[in-house]
Amino acid sequence: MILLVLPAYNEEAAIVSLLERVKKFQLSRGLAVQVVVVDDGSHDQTAARVEAFDGLPITLIRHEKNMGLSGAIKTGLSYAVEAAQPDDIIVTMDSDDTHGPALMKSMLERIEEGYNVVIASRYLHDSRVVGLSRFREILSYGASLLFRLTFPIQGVRDYTCGYRAYEARIIKAAFERWKDDFISEEGFTCMVDILLKLRQMDCIFVEVPMVLRYDRKPGVSKMNVPRTIRRTLYLLVRRRLGLR
Repeated sequence: MILLVLPAYNEEAAIVSLLERVKKFQLSRGLAVQVVVVDDGSHDQTAARVEAFDGLPITLIRHEKNMGLSGAIKTGLSYAVEAAQPDDIIVTMDSDDTHGPALMKSMLERIEEGYNVVIASRYLHDSRVVGLSRFREILSYGASLLFRLTFPIQGVRDYTCGYRAYEARIIKAAFERWKDDFISEEGFTCMVDILLKLRQMDCIFVEVPMVLRYDRKPGVSKMNVPRTIRRTLYLLVRRRLGLR
């Protein structure tokens, strides 16, 4: 079974379209997909749209207040680990409809080939990014280069993309090892820290090329770029010095 974790904050304009595409993928592949939507304190109709959606098994978890991406990912992965069997696969994906659910086919195939973690990457030969400003593209590529130089992980170029597939047993083992500290960094930086911790577990990583469709995104990005840069640089310095 696939447990698909979707952290969502004010995604009423995108969530139904994404769920429809997930439903289409499930029907075309004949796969069992359990969707876990974490409504992270939204003040729009995100939760109502999810509750009204028909055609997919969906668990809706609601945060009373916004806890940020790290809080939503932590809640979603914690629930998925408890619900999963050892051979299940946990997938995380953004809820803004910029990620293509059909890419899960390639990601699942890589898991079946023996990889533990599969990342949808923006930096492979066949990858494409549509609708992102030139400034953000340069910033993103620079961050990728910095991560690869500071903490190289074989098979990884994209350290920040939230579209990933994990063996459920790997995430379970990570929670058992780090407990609540497995996901301890705030905001978007948590995605980098997850990889750095899984790196210590000798996981086998691989990437698949992704078409990232920012032109499908109905609203503006929720990422605070200056704050994310500061937090990420602080994380890298701490990890390089061997600090928590």
